[in-house]
Amino acid sequence: MINGPKYKIARRLGANIFEKTQTPKFALRAERKGGKGPYRPKGEYATAMLEKQKVRYTYGILERQFKKYVKESAIKRGMNTVQTLYERLETRLDNVVYRSGMAPTRLSARQMVSHGHVTVNGHRTNVPSFTVSVGDKIAIRLASFKKPIFKDYEEKMKKINLPVWLLYDADKRVAIVSSLPKWNPTEHLFNLGQVIEFYSR
Repeated sequence: MINGPKYKIARRLGANIFEKTQTPKFALRAERKGGKGPYRPKGEYATAMLEKQKVRYTYGILERQFKKYVKESAIKRGMNTVQTLYERLETRLDNVVYRSGMAPTRLSARQMVSHGHVTVNGHRTNVPSFTVSVGDKIAIRLASFKKPIFKDYEEKMKKINLPVWLLYDADKRVAIVSSLPKWNPTEHLFNLGQVIEFYSR
């Protein structure tokens, strides 16, 4: 997914959804630049549309694929649609690689997976959208540690704050999905409830 100028997109959406726009450097730039503030949608439809865009850009997902995720989440009977959609987004392999600290951004995590640097339960997997399950073990392929991108890997992993649903075994250099992620609206810059409503119209 081509995002374009991340700073301009984040400013337009009114949320620092990219890792690049969550630094003091960009906060200072925004303050210095001044000018008009972020776009303020008028009406429920426009607001829901904005929330949808925030989610898509956050996870780097194309419209067609995202719409499919929403549809699949909505048809699961007896399940909370918002929670189901959140689980689907968070358990994408590229997102798990990012959340585990193996990659600094979701985009770099996607590239790592696509280039064959990541294994799931010991098997090389190059599909970023692959869905991981509880108990799955995610790791960097041993041969890939020779690559420059994995320089100082161990030191970097010591500084990572993992989400509660992930564990990391430093000795085996493996991230383990210990449980499913739980949706908490206060922890995110987007509203999945409004996204569900957008596609329900």
